[in-house]
Amino acid sequence: MTIPEAFSIILSRRFSSTSAAATTTIRRLSPYPNLPGIHSKYKPKVVEEAQKALTDYLHTTRSLPFTFAEHIGKNSIVSLANLIRKIDFSAPTFSRSFRRLLRYQPINEFEFFFESIGIDHNEVPGLLPSNKFFFSEDGSVLNAAYTLSGFGFPWNMLGKLYKEEVSIFSKGSSELSARLDGFKEYGFGNLSVVGICLAFPYLLSVEGGLSSDIDALFGDLKRVFVELEMGCCVEGNVDAWYEVCSKVRVFYDLGCEKGKVGELICRRKELFLECPEEVLVQKANYFCKFGVRKDCVGSFLLQSPEIFNLDLETPVISVLGLLEHFGLNTEELLDVSQKYLHVLGRNKMANLPNVMKALDLHEWLFNKIKSSNGQLLVTYTVSGPDEDIDKAYVNALKRIESSRTSTHTMSKLDFLRGIGFGENALTIKVLKNLHGSSTELQERFDFLLGTGIKYSKLCLQIRMAVRILSQSPGILEEKINFLCQEMGSSLQYLDNFPAFLCFDLENRVKRRYGYYLWLKENGLCTENYSIASLVATSEKKFLARLFRIHPAAPKQYLEGSSYKIPFNNSQENSMIR
Repeated sequence: MTIPEAFSIILSRRFSSTSAAATTTIRRLSPYPNLPGIHSKYKPKVVEEAQKALTDYLHTTRSLPFTFAEHIGKNSIVSLANLIRKIDFSAPTFSRSFRRLLRYQPINEFEFFFESIGIDHNEVPGLLPSNKFFFSEDGSVLNAAYTLSGFGFPWNMLGKLYKEEVSIFSKGSSELSARLDGFKEYGFGNLSVVGICLAFPYLLSVEGGLSSDIDALFGDLKRVFVELEMGCCVEGNVDAWYEVCSKVRVFYDLGCEKGKVGELICRRKELFLECPEEVLVQKANYFCKFGVRKDCVGSFLLQSPEIFNLDLETPVISVLGLLEHFGLNTEELLDVSQKYLHVLGRNKMANLPNVMKALDLHEWLFNKIKSSNGQLLVTYTVSGPDEDIDKAYVNALKRIESSRTSTHTMSKLDFLRGIGFGENALTIKVLKNLHGSSTELQERFDFLLGTGIKYSKLCLQIRMAVRILSQSPGILEEKINFLCQEMGSSLQYLDNFPAFLCFDLENRVKRRYGYYLWLKENGLCTENYSIASLVATSEKKFLARLFRIHPAAPKQYLEGSSYKIPFNNSQENSMIR
């Protein structure tokens, strides 16, 4: 089968229309919105009459061209339903009542417009201009839509352009037309340019003339369409052009160089033609999780076609078995086992990138995968049904599944496995002291990562002091700021004493540290205490230490008034870290 024939078959499966007329046909949304109080047998007629009335209102009363009024009327079903609900429904009088509503309660025309161009109605409120209801108050958005629609852009796909490059809709009609006509000079027709611009909206927003960057992009597209003989397959089909261009964009987004992507794609024609865009994106996102450069992921994907047929979600992996398969020797495996006990056992292939980050082996593994063109990953399987199964984990899992809070507990367990903890007894021990929903736990974990703590070290910190994930990001931020700015320490201190983040900041850390500084400044204490010694010591032992410094110190500390010191970033101290 030739490439054009194969591509034609693929397109026939993915798109229901191949004519130019079909691409500009109004895409009708569900004609049956939620309309309480209106019997289902009346809904089709009610919606039809409301759409007609709205179209007439926009055309006759608001002076919009009929074609565009109809686009808005037919494609703003949620906004329309909100209007319908304002009327006490009566079948015989509905049409008249609805028209009266439009006459005496003017609508926010921008709300209907934004929904009609394909923007989700829930996002519309954030896009509405302030203190403006009518296009007559600001017609730039509508005029841009007229120009784009007149060129061939499907009305209800204009939202893609608006959400990604809002500045397009502030440009004048002549400027947009000139830019679009300029793209045709590369040898593409109107509908081809439409599909290209939908995939690359920045083409319409970039200032100035046609740059070398744009030349390179169109050069890639032309090479792909010519060498893959796609012209006859996608002619007259905006969706098909958009699909192909979106695949090219995946590799641009991965950092592959414009002007060279076309050549790389043409070396893997079958891969590019047969693999849907969503699969390309899914595979790209998966390998980007290894923390490597995106352009490395892009070139790897184009060189490793078998990866696209590999299930990267559901297969089970044995951590040690996989590391051995990828080349770690016995001594290296023993070192991993001793240092990263919490990662050992089984996990899901979907979690492999984070498992490797928890072992600090993510870049090593990706380089192994890439150098083998994916073969090492493709050929890996668990050696047997009993490989790397932790019986204590299995028994604990059974108890969880039969408990009353199984759903909540399992979601927390999934979180732990997702960040790299394996199916082992130590993970269950950590789980027992983990508080919060999986969403809250992920938010706290992501916050701590964002502070600059290394992934593998953060997992080790959680293993040592799991309660650090029981606090909100705001509280964690306050404690980290105090540790680094006021106590003069650093994030690295948490590698050895992560429990610092578990202690009460006001009543424990600040209070003890403040008194310690006061004693030092007044020459009453000559010893240097570590942060852990100051914070983690029990209250009884801490007071005993103060008594050894001075008999009156415990009483003064407990009263806590005369020694308070304001903290600031310039404070110096000589604490042992």
